[in-house]
Amino acid sequence: MTLAARELAFGFPSRRVGGDVSFALSAGEALAILGGNGAGKTTLLRTLLGLLPPLSGDVEIEGVPMSSLAPAARAVRIAYVPQQHTPAYGFSVSDVVLMGRAGRLSTFARPGPRDTSAARAALDRLGIGGLAARPVTELSGGERQLVLVARALAQEAPVLILDEPTASLDFGNRARVLGEIDRLRGSGLTIVFSTHEPDHALAHADRALLLADGRPLALDSVERALTAENIERLYRTRVRRVPLDARHCVFVPIEDARGQGSVP
Repeated sequence: MTLAARELAFGFPSRRVGGDVSFALSAGEALAILGGNGAGKTTLLRTLLGLLPPLSGDVEIEGVPMSSLAPAARAVRIAYVPQQHTPAYGFSVSDVVLMGRAGRLSTFARPGPRDTSAARAALDRLGIGGLAARPVTELSGGERQLVLVARALAQEAPVLILDEPTASLDFGNRARVLGEIDRLRGSGLTIVFSTHEPDHALAHADRALLLADGRPLALDSVERALTAENIERLYRTRVRRVPLDARHCVFVPIEDARGQGSVP
């Protein structure tokens, strides 16, 4: 077991966002989290990361309660790619990715050859080594997202959490990031990612958590969780599941005879 949530309730001191979330993931497993806007996906991810304390229940990483770990100890165990990031300062791309090594350095220590090599390897894995000298403030939103993924890879943590990692990417870069998720699963990393694309979850995750108003509508293998009925209940839109091959399918919105596609 690498990452586990037990009877987790999450939110803020003044407002509970969701609860009743329990799962345990092993090395090499990927969990996709789906839900409508405001369902609590990002708040749940921030709680799994230890950025927000649980309202009840707990989170464990490698059998250790997250609440007992100092920030530097969390950083070598779990990496994070946020949904959106607007840089305030024009650090170079290579410096931003090198920041992913901070948890492995002692106070006032400078990055060494091992850290520089890890940062360069992460950039090259995503095909953005040519951006290394560019200021992040001069990049497009999609390019900045790839830099954040590279920074997380440079951490070399056993758990990777991504909040809608492909939301701002073009078709080619989306395929590159999803392919990297598959390679990381294959190398033994535990991955949790949120998405609005059920077909991405089916193709690139082992299990799926469907959040509706902060609570699990389904938590099961992707094949059992991502049925047309569950997707309709989750997004209140009528859909048809269209298989493409043994591993891939798409969910297509459909309308009834009156031109209405919504589900009450």
